[in-house]
Amino acid sequence: MRDRATSPVPEAPAAARRRQIPGPAPQFTAGRAPHAAGLADLQRTVGNAAVTRYVQRVQGQGGPGVREEARRHAADPTAHGEWDTFRDMMDKVGFPQDVTDAAWQLILGGIAEQGQLNDEALAMFTERQEQRDHRASNSWYQELVRLVGDYLEIDRPTMALWSGGIDTSVYARSKGHTPLESTPFGSVVNELQLTMDWMLKTPMWNVLSKAFVTRACGPVHIFLRAYNPDSVLIAQEVPQLRVVMALNPAVELVWHPVYTTADGQLLEVTKDLELTSDATYRTRDLCVRALYDYLRLKHDQANSRSERANAEMGARLASNGNQP
Repeated sequence: MRDRATSPVPEAPAAARRRQIPGPAPQFTAGRAPHAAGLADLQRTVGNAAVTRYVQRVQGQGGPGVREEARRHAADPTAHGEWDTFRDMMDKVGFPQDVTDAAWQLILGGIAEQGQLNDEALAMFTERQEQRDHRASNSWYQELVRLVGDYLEIDRPTMALWSGGIDTSVYARSKGHTPLESTPFGSVVNELQLTMDWMLKTPMWNVLSKAFVTRACGPVHIFLRAYNPDSVLIAQEVPQLRVVMALNPAVELVWHPVYTTADGQLLEVTKDLELTSDATYRTRDLCVRALYDYLRLKHDQANSRSERANAEMGARLASNGNQP
């Protein structure tokens, strides 16, 4: 789950701001599908598959497991309480109005569809990654990525990935890197609640993150406050990056083990298990070892801010037959 970030909303890249979608913005009306001209515009904007599903939702043909509130919002997107906020933020960043309209429809359509996909994932698969892949097959979210891909560009020289809480993303940004939440589109969506059920929106972030990492063109800085081999970072983003690395030698991974002190400051762990403002490792294993060793040997049990990372480390060691 992605929480709210505190970093400023960046402006869309100039090339992306110039991008225009043909035709007027689609007109959304509660209770019925768009008129013929509006439907054609929506098809040009987001593709036939999304339009077909839109019509199905509006006509009440949603599959089992789709929440009634999400279905209502998909049918009448401007009735969602965050529509005005989304529209204003998108305008401030520099999105064309028709992209804003289509993106909002795709987000809400994806939320409406996600419940059924989540149920299917649990019923059809036992492996966690297979379940995650099925949840991320949401066609609305896939169309969303195709629509806003240009707005996932980084505005700083280096990309950042992270694991261990949204504070880690803010920290990465403060170090001069660009996490997904600091891209033009990511920064807007990160400020919204969208739905009370985070399992309906998490797959959207997974789809966006996969598209995000494919845009790596140089060093990618990875900040770990907690290590989980089943996390999206380790199970999805890093493998995708290795594919990119095979095609572009300029892409390399730079790992940072991060520890939160009792006063809330994020610092990095050196090989000598000291805390500093910058400690980098060339491999994941060396980074994880430094983080684990620090938590095991130097973590202050009274420090509640790192309690979760310490507990996860202890549980993982215990599951591997080791003593914490």
